[in-house]
Order: sequence, then C-alpha cells, then structure tokens
Amino acid sequence: MIPVVPVESCTHVLAEFDCLDPLLSALRLDLGRIKCTCLSVSRKWLALGTSAGGLHLIQRDGWKQKLILTHKEGSVTQVSCCPHDEDFIAVATSQGLVVVWELHLERRGRPERVSVSWEHRGQTVTSLCWDTAALRVFAGDVGGKVSCVRAGSSKLGSAFVIFPIQTITTVDSRVVQLGYSDGHLVVSSLSRCYLCDTEREKFWRVGNKERDGEFGACFLQQSPAGQRGQALLYCARPGSRIWEASFGGEVLSTHQFKQLLACPPLPLTSPQSLAFPRLLHDQNLLTWTDTAIYIFTPHSGQVLLWTEVKDVVEISVFRNELFCLHGDGRLSHLSLMSPERCVERLMKRENWTLATTICCMFQHTIITSRARKSLPIDRLEQLKAQLNSASQEQLIGQLEEVISKLEPLDSACSSRRSSISSHESFNVLDCGIYRVISRRGSQSDDDANSLANQSMLEEEQLKEFSFTEEEQLFLLFVFFMQNQRHFISLYFRQSLPMLMTISVFCVCECVYISVSSFVKKTTEKINTLQMNADLWPRPDLGEGVQGEVTATVTPLPEEVDSQIQDPMVLLDPVCLSDVLREWDPVLERVLGPEDHTRPTELTTQEEKTLEEEELLFSPKPLPPDLQADLSQLACLYLEMGCPGRGGIESVCVFLRRYFFLLDQERVRKMCMLRYREHREVMKAYIAGMLEFTQASKVVEVIQKGDLLKSLRSLRELQPWNAPLLLSHLYRLYDKHGEVAVRAYPQFYPTILPSDIMAMALPSHFLPYLDNLVQSRAEQQRLSFLGSLLQPETLRQDWLELALSHDAPQKDDTLTADGQPRWHSHFFSWGYGRLLSLLIRLPADLASKQKMMEKCRTHGYWMGYLYLCRELQRRPEAFSVICRLDDMTLLEGDDGIVPQSFDEWVLLLQLSQQISSSNEAPPTSALPSSPNGSCSDDTNGTSDSSPDLLDGSTDWSIRVSPENIILRLVRVFGPDQALTALQERGIQVDLSSRSTLVCDLLRVAEKRHRALIQTMLERCDRFLWSQQA
Repeated sequence: MIPVVPVESCTHVLAEFDCLDPLLSALRLDLGRIKCTCLSVSRKWLALGTSAGGLHLIQRDGWKQKLILTHKEGSVTQVSCCPHDEDFIAVATSQGLVVVWELHLERRGRPERVSVSWEHRGQTVTSLCWDTAALRVFAGDVGGKVSCVRAGSSKLGSAFVIFPIQTITTVDSRVVQLGYSDGHLVVSSLSRCYLCDTEREKFWRVGNKERDGEFGACFLQQSPAGQRGQALLYCARPGSRIWEASFGGEVLSTHQFKQLLACPPLPLTSPQSLAFPRLLHDQNLLTWTDTAIYIFTPHSGQVLLWTEVKDVVEISVFRNELFCLHGDGRLSHLSLMSPERCVERLMKRENWTLATTICCMFQHTIITSRARKSLPIDRLEQLKAQLNSASQEQLIGQLEEVISKLEPLDSACSSRRSSISSHESFNVLDCGIYRVISRRGSQSDDDANSLANQSMLEEEQLKEFSFTEEEQLFLLFVFFMQNQRHFISLYFRQSLPMLMTISVFCVCECVYISVSSFVKKTTEKINTLQMNADLWPRPDLGEGVQGEVTATVTPLPEEVDSQIQDPMVLLDPVCLSDVLREWDPVLERVLGPEDHTRPTELTTQEEKTLEEEELLFSPKPLPPDLQADLSQLACLYLEMGCPGRGGIESVCVFLRRYFFLLDQERVRKMCMLRYREHREVMKAYIAGMLEFTQASKVVEVIQKGDLLKSLRSLRELQPWNAPLLLSHLYRLYDKHGEVAVRAYPQFYPTILPSDIMAMALPSHFLPYLDNLVQSRAEQQRLSFLGSLLQPETLRQDWLELALSHDAPQKDDTLTADGQPRWHSHFFSWGYGRLLSLLIRLPADLASKQKMMEKCRTHGYWMGYLYLCRELQRRPEAFSVICRLDDMTLLEGDDGIVPQSFDEWVLLLQLSQQISSSNEAPPTSALPSSPNGSCSDDTNGTSDSSPDLLDGSTDWSIRVSPENIILRLVRVFGPDQALTALQERGIQVDLSSRSTLVCDLLRVAEKRHRALIQTMLERCDRFLWSQQA
C-alpha cells in the first residue's frame, strides 16, 4: 500500500532525472587521483573546479565540455559564475589567489585573466560573491579578511585600466558566506553578521546576540519575483531560527521553524544530500546540513519541503535546478517541481510504476482542477493501462481511487475541449506539421505500436528541460542544524532514447486519427456551406413571389467513413495526393469561379484579367474556423504537388485563384524548395504579395525613390514578417537595382540568400552574398557561409557565379591548349574572398572534384592548387606551378612543399621539360634584373607575354631547374643532393653563382659539424670532471 503524503507538506518534490556520472567519466574526474572540488552553475555553464587546478566549463546544452582553464597556483577551492554576464567567471585557488576570467566567447577569442589578486595569499578563500552591476568580486577567507576585485573588461570601456585591489574589512573569525544587493554587502562569520554599505563605507552589526558556529546569511527580495523592490536580509540562528533584518541592521522578526520541521520528510528521487551556503535571487530560502536539505518560504513562514540526503559538500542553484557535489567527487542534478509536473515527466520517460506511485502519494494535489492542465483524465487512464494487471493489482486499485476523485478542469477550458474528441487534440506548427497531443483513451496498443515504426516527430525533446512559470523558483542558501528523519527513495533515472520512444509512440498513435477527422470535418463544412442558404446573400424576390431554401446534411456512407479512418490516407503520399485531388473539385465548385463555361470569344488578355481578379479575395464570405481549415488543406494540396499534373501553369493558376486561402510563409518556403526550378511559381506568388501589400504606407515611401528613407522605413517595421518584407524588397529592387540589393544583408535571417537569388540577376546577387558573408567576424565567415548552403547544390552554383563575374578573361589565364599562362595567378578576381571561402568549406570527394575542375576551366589557379593539395593530387599541382613559374607557391603554409626526394626530382624533371619546350616564357617577358619584384597589377591580354611585370621581377622566384636544385641542396645538403641526382641520371648544370652557393653551403655545413663536435667534447669533459 502506497502511503499518502499529508496535505500540509505536498506542494513540491525533488526529482533527479539526469545522471551526471558519464560526464565525470568523460572528464576523467571519476578515477580518484583528480577530484572535483567545487562547482557553480548559470544559465549556460556548469563550472567544475578540480584538485589539479583545472576549471572545466561544461555547456549545459548537451553537457559538452567547452573550455578548460588551468591554474598553476594550486587546486581550485571556489568558483562563481557572474549571474548577469556569463562571459566572466571568478576562481579562488588553495594558495589564496583570486582570478577573474573573461572568456571572450562572443568574439571567439582566447580566455584571459582580466584581474588577479594575491590579497589572500596563504589563506583559504571560503566565499565568492559578484556585484554584477560594477563587475566586481568580493572574496572572504578563513582569517576573516574580505576584499574586492574589479574585472578590467573592455565591455566597460576600461580594457587598459588597472583597478586596485581593495580590502573591505577584516572580521573577527572565518567568513562563512558573503551576499550582495543594491550596494550592500553582508558578511556572515562564525560569531556575527555584518552589513556594509560599499558606497558610503559604513558598517553595522546585525542584531546584538553573538553565535558560535557556521551560520549563513543572504538577501531576499521583498516584492514578488520579477519586480524590483527593497530586499530583506535573512541570517541563520541557532535553534532552527532565522532572523529577518533591514538594510540598517535592525532585526525585524524571528522565524522559528523547529515545530514546523517536526513533519516527516518528503521523498527524493535519488538518495543524495546537499551542503554549504550560496546566494541566488529571490522567493525561497534553501538550507542544508550534512544529512538533509530544507526549503522555506519566509514570506509565509512555512516549510516548503525537507528531505534526507547525505554526503554533500557544495551546492549551486539555477532557477529550480540544484547541482550537488558530494564528498566522494560525485555530482547529482536535482529538480524542484510540483507533483503533477513530476508525473508528466515520468510518463514521458515511460516510468509507469514510479509515476503511479507519485500519483497515489500526492493524490490531494493530483485530484485538483489545476492539475488537469498537466494531467488530463485520459492521460491518467493511459497511465493505468500501462500497468501490469497481474502483478500490480493493488497499485491499479489505488490509482483508480485517485481517478474517481479527480476534479474537472475549469469551465472556460472545458468548453473548448468539448468540441474535440476525448482522445485527441492538435495544433499546427509554423512549418505546417500537425502536432498531435494524444491520450490513447480510445485506441488500442496494437494500433499504436504498428504506427510507431512509421513516423518520427520529436518536438517534445526540446521542451523536456523547460519549465513553467510556477517552476522558476529562485533559491537562497543559508545554513543551520536540525535532526533528520527517514525518507522514501525514488529513482527517476532513464535514458534519452526511451524519452524519444514515448514521444514518437504518442504522436504516431493519433496523428492519422486527428488529421482524418480534420479532413472529415472540413468536408462536411464545405458541403454544409454549399447547401446552407443562411450563409449566402439571398436573391431579391419580386413582389408576390415567395422563396424557400432548405438546408439538409446527410450522413456520410459507411464506406466513406471507413476510408477517412484509414491510416494510409495520411502515411502514404500517393493515397494522400489522391484524396486531395478528389477534394479539389468540391473546392472548385464552392469557391471557384461562378461561371465555369467561359465564352470562347474571350481574348488571352481578358482571361488573364479574370484570373488576377480572383487573386486576393474570397468570392463568398467564410466563417473564420472554416477558412482556417480550408487554408491548411489548400497548403497541403500545393505542398504535395497535386496541381502539377496539369503542368506548372496549373500550379500558378491554383496559387492565383486561391491566394486568399494560402499561408503566405508556407508558400514562400514551397517556392524556395519544391518549386525552386520553376520561377513562374515564385513570380505568381510575388504578384499576389505585391497586390496584398499595396495599401501599406511603406509603398508610398518606396515610390518616392529615396533609397535611404525606404530602408529606414523597412527597419521600423520590426519585428519583420518575411512575406511582407520580401514584397517590399522586390519593389525596392525594381526601383534601384543592384544598389538596393547590396543593402539587403541587414534583413538576414528574415530574408535568406535563396530569396534574393530568386529576385535578383546573378551579377546583382553576388555583391549581396559577398557583403553578407563579410558582415560576419573573420573567424565566423567560413562556418556562416556553410550554414547558408541549403540545399548543398548551391555550392556549385555560387562557385560558378563567382568564377564567371568580375573575373579575368580566359585568354589571360589559359593557353589555347588549356594550360596555365605564365604568372596568370597574379590576376585579381573580383570575388576572390568569396571564392577562397567556398573552396575551403568541408565537402565530399565528388563535390571537391567538381570544384577543382571548375577552377581549372576558368583559370582560378590559387583555388585549383588548394584543392589539389586537399585531394592529394600533387603531381598535377607541381605541373601547374612549373607553368605559373613562381617558387613562392612551393613555400609557406598555403604552398605545396615537396615532401620527399622523389617529389623534388619530379618537380625538377617537369621544370626541365617546360624549359626545353616552347611553353617557356619568351625572353621579352623575363626580367632584365635579378633584383626586382613581382607586381599584382595585371592588365595584359597578349598571347605570348602578358604584361604582368612593372619592369622587373625577382629571379629567385622563377621555377627554373637551377633554382629547384638550389632549394634541394639547402634541404638535403650539397654533396648528398648532387650525388643522388647524378645516380638518377639527371644532368646538373650549375652557373658560377650556383656553384659558389654550393661551396658556401659545404663550408657552413662543415663548420656546423665542427661546432657540434666541440660542444659534445666539452660536455664530455665536464661530465668526467664531475665523476672525479
């Protein structure tokens, strides 16, 4: 029999849904040699300090390690994340060092120490506290000293200012806890609490009575959460008491919790405990001992809950989440929530037995009408159906007793639900997908299991760790002692794949039922609308003439009804398309043109005019709920490509004729994805949007022709609606052309590059794309450009555009037989930066091969050489370098450096072949002086010698056999290199200058060896002398 928790102590429970052991294992903090010593948590980070001096920053989204900050000044003893600026973290080490780190995550820079304090050298820092307004940190140690460290951040305009370290005060004993609020600092020591006004530098003692022990203190907002108000000070006292004091240090009242704590403890999801004080925001007080945890509501003087836990050395809290560090180095993650929310989370994880146990224990909370929001009756019926009737008969009986006592939901909510079937409801996401909330009241498990393998919809995963407004509790830590009692242990640990299964199971079970009934309801409404005379204007009747219209609704035949319930109508695209095509004539008959038989004598222009008249407005008034249903079906009809069987013109006609039914954003996405190759569809859509926005005031500004004023008017429309904004951008482009497009990056991401690509000419789209990419920080451009490539085929399209516009003539970069022209890689490319990013993006082998071929075809040799290096096609790269005749291409990080003697030999042979053939540059193009430099200014188009030089160049950069031999000699040594070349039968003809260089290298090598020998002999003599 499951015991029932008393009513007076049942509003919240503590639950553990995540196991952090795999995280510690990944960080190697579970081996015993290195342990976790402290922790701090914020919205984004979980910071873990270690005994080896490391600080691990864990991104809470996905539990991934982002950074490791190291400290050589001892182990990390305290860490504190800045609450309002997560780019700052304060750290204290065992040697008394206090460091403030700035992470520079927004600029993707390296973390740096912006402030360092040795004020507590040799002492152990026991507490850290942030003043977020001034970006300063207060630190207290075992000796009672309290100091202030200000972070010198560029965010405050003080990147080059050194702030002095300030000692605030020295109290009589060890600092237990620090707290800060509105210019006031509270210092809690072993014997007293002190209040400091940091602006006026005044101090007060809180109360007159001393104490002896570890008792904490903190500030708590007096006004409700979310409002700004005067804070009160709460100080722990012996005997389970807490003082409530003002900013002047005056004790206003004493809260006595000894009697309230006589109640039994509430269950905890996992047998762990909590310890040590910290300050977080407002609303509740949290305190703990070595055996239990307590949460109070000081405004009402009540105990929210208490439960037994063990062996916790530190806790950090964010909203309703508690992160606990245990004495053995383990971590636990607890959540404070209402019982009904806990049951809901357990059901999502398919922990049916434990969910039922919570329902029975906290039944007085579950049966209230408020709980129907999270746990409707049919959800509890579903829970009961999951229990084993043979082995859990007693548990099922208790749950049935709870269900029989359930209070109904408020009437305001139940009136809406009465129009929906008892086992389902749904809403429509922005992308057009029906999100079904299933309760399985009338569906068998077999049907649900058969559908679970056919569909995947997992939006519930994203909301798994979100919390409602009631759960956003703000906790304050204090510290006091109290005896504990026994508790019931509940284990909530489940894996994420199980969560995925339950969501898919619920969605798949009811998606076909919900949409089928939706189609059925809409079909009935259309038939009723066609026959119901009350919805249409009655024709004028002449005198003495009486008219009567009767509306009747006939039930659907049994065969049709069974077809509607068939799941294949939804899950099979072919069946769904067939059903929608059968629905189209009904739509045409009701809302299409009244006269389907147009006179044959109408001209083409008149037909076009008739179609455009039907562009925006319904020919008949429609009830709002029916129009919403018709809109969903019309969009689905278009998304499935049903009108396309009659050609793309049929799609355009449907779009123009029923534009008033279509969702504008969904149609825009359709034009970009499904109908991307058919510009006529986008043209028809834009024509409708231009007509739809004709009455906007922005149109008047655009028509006046002032581009700057027009852009300012569009910025004032924020938040933007993508279809409306796109129609105005089309108007601007028609008015101003390329100049307008260059200003469109400011509207990203509402307007995407695919929208601009469909709007503008290719030569106008490229400046837009280049400006958009260059608007990002240099470190972000590559990843940002990769995010724009949706779909992936855009990579090849954009590369082709960038190679074809504002580029050198092919005659300047390629010879008649398709080989590189001499020094043609010095030509400038208008979109060189964009080209460089495109070819550096990660891609598969086939894509890189296509890009390499495009670069060679257009003569973009720098890109071609980069891709050759990526694809390990080094011989082809060496051949191109020899023809380009530039030794710098064999050097540096971006060059292709020969990696073996064989590659040097291949390069030498290629150079000799080109030098001996007619492919070598004529002597008129060669420099007359060996001391010039190469120019990037290239304008020539001559067949034989493009004028790439400003009069001279450097002889040493030419890829000649002699220069290659000299480079080879420098790498392998003159004797070894020349001997190896002669053994391979390669003729070596060196000039007198090259011979002199070889002789100098021999002398340098000989002296280098002699120097090494001398140093070794001296070391040897020194070591022997030490032996003696």
